[in-house]
Amino acid sequence: MERKKFISSALLTIASLKALSASLSAKEGDDKINKIPPYLKKGDTIAICSPAGYISVIDCTDAINMIESWGFKIKIGSSIGRKDFTFGGTDEERLADFQQLLDDESVKAIMCARGGYGIIRIIDKLNFSTFVKKPKWIIGFSDATVLHSHINKNFGIATLHSKMCNSFVNPAIAESVQLETLDSIRKCLLGEKMLYNIPQNANNRHGIAKGTLVGGNLKTLESLAASKSDISTKNKILFVEDTGEYLYSIDRMFFNLKRSGKLSQLAGLIVGGFKIKKDDEGSEFGKTLEQIVLEKASEYNYPVCFDFPVGHQKNNVALKCGFPHQLVVNEKNSFLKDI
Repeated sequence: MERKKFISSALLTIASLKALSASLSAKEGDDKINKIPPYLKKGDTIAICSPAGYISVIDCTDAINMIESWGFKIKIGSSIGRKDFTFGGTDEERLADFQQLLDDESVKAIMCARGGYGIIRIIDKLNFSTFVKKPKWIIGFSDATVLHSHINKNFGIATLHSKMCNSFVNPAIAESVQLETLDSIRKCLLGEKMLYNIPQNANNRHGIAKGTLVGGNLKTLESLAASKSDISTKNKILFVEDTGEYLYSIDRMFFNLKRSGKLSQLAGLIVGGFKIKKDDEGSEFGKTLEQIVLEKASEYNYPVCFDFPVGHQKNNVALKCGFPHQLVVNEKNSFLKDI
């Protein structure tokens, strides 16, 4: 009798361990666990707030006007117009504003008004319990990479990497590329299928990849290493961009990706816009961005593409993070599409 109980208990333990192992594996790379917030419809409310740097209401005017022209309503968060040195209010004020908008069921999406720095100071105090039950689109880039990485890693919920309020322009004076990239936000929020053509670059490494899209600002991703918000890249398509960094600093950040294992199990790698600081005369680094990237990815065989239209630039398209995509890189027709 005791032997039967022992065997039964052992089998239950083995089953539990298998279930736990499967669960952990899913969290590391299974697209099926991803949750997609409801797409918006005309009349829905998009809130704007500033969990990072300061921005005035006036500086949000172009964004407000364009978003309303799309048929959405706007709710202005209490952090807009607040100022505490470089921040959009104190940590407590920015935290309270973002938390209120996370919990407000009438708000269907939250757009960060600008980047800068500051979300890392409040991320661990945010309560996502209501958000997890009723997800909504979180929108932004640069410092908002903290939100994308934290939400994707911990909750498996898709977010939208895109331009923010300070990148909107009056249509009367905007360039076509600005209007197209801003309109990609609207299309993503409405649930349209997205297809982005990738400019040809002689350094591209050809191939086809399928996987969940993750990524963002490279410096910010580096700062999240070994934290609760650290990005998971297993079986993912990783995209990165950055601005104002020297080549040696970019080299160091890509070494961080490699040494931490984030490059070894990728499905594909996308390199967006990099605004690079000029080396001091006599202290040139001696490698190009492409050489830096390909050196770190040389022992892996996934596709790598350069010059993707994402980053601190006019051509900065909206991308659904935590959403399954296909990446095709070849000599004639390279593209990224959600699937």
